[in-house]
Amino acid sequence: MALTNADPPQTFLAISAALVAVALGLAWAAGAGMELIGCALLAFGIQWLAFVPSDFLQDERGFDLIGSLTYVTLMIFSLSMGEGGPRQLLVTTLVCIWAVRLGSFLFWRAARRGGDSRFDKIKVYPARFFNVWTLQGLWIFLTAFAALIVNTAAPGEPLTLLDYVGAALWVFGFGVEVLADAQKTAFNSDPLNKGRFINVGFWAMSRHPNYLGEMLLWTGIFLIGAGTFVGAQWLAILSPIFVIVLLTRVSGIPLLEARADKRWGGDPDYEAYKARVPVLFPRLTPPPRG
Repeated sequence: MALTNADPPQTFLAISAALVAVALGLAWAAGAGMELIGCALLAFGIQWLAFVPSDFLQDERGFDLIGSLTYVTLMIFSLSMGEGGPRQLLVTTLVCIWAVRLGSFLFWRAARRGGDSRFDKIKVYPARFFNVWTLQGLWIFLTAFAALIVNTAAPGEPLTLLDYVGAALWVFGFGVEVLADAQKTAFNSDPLNKGRFINVGFWAMSRHPNYLGEMLLWTGIFLIGAGTFVGAQWLAILSPIFVIVLLTRVSGIPLLEARADKRWGGDPDYEAYKARVPVLFPRLTPPPRG
């Protein structure tokens, strides 16, 4: 049963407690020591501190920016607790670059729009708003899980071929995400495109190229550490799996596809676009003729 704002605050607080338990359980199961548990607690602690002024002001515009700053803080914190070798420096740099870029982009977009409509019916209910911040803490921890294991548990050994392959995949995915976001921003900024769906650039090959880039770059982060994982540390694979499942089955593509269908469904151009352009991975062969 879906939760509503009418549900009692205790329900949302219980969910928040369960989310924290999940993160701590995974941190313990990965066998990376108390350092990884400390990372989980830090991720939640930052969100809860940020929740206080956000709830008082009923202002969610800093939500994404706080999320990005949390990634940076976690990576620097975890780096300081490990061996600090070239692999650790590499994943820390890559995650921080991604976080700063995406966080500033989302913050600028929310500020330009005057807020984030996702929070309109949530931020007036403190317990539910708190639950969202806690959920962000879990999201950050799970997404960065592989990188955090690398920083806290992997040996500080020289880079291998697999590390370079992972880094190359990250660079490719990051480039796709950045260019796709830039193309969509430019498209939506043109008054001539008001009310139209984007079908140019990367968006002419994939209906969600920014999400494709996101999945590829986090898979790259996992590959950078894959050559060092032992035993339960292989739980690090939950990082790219979590990103892929979240974007393809939960909050990313399904929501945007439903929103687009509601807005443009029945439009011949849009229906032709959907038939021609895959949801995620570009076709290697021409689409079948109708």
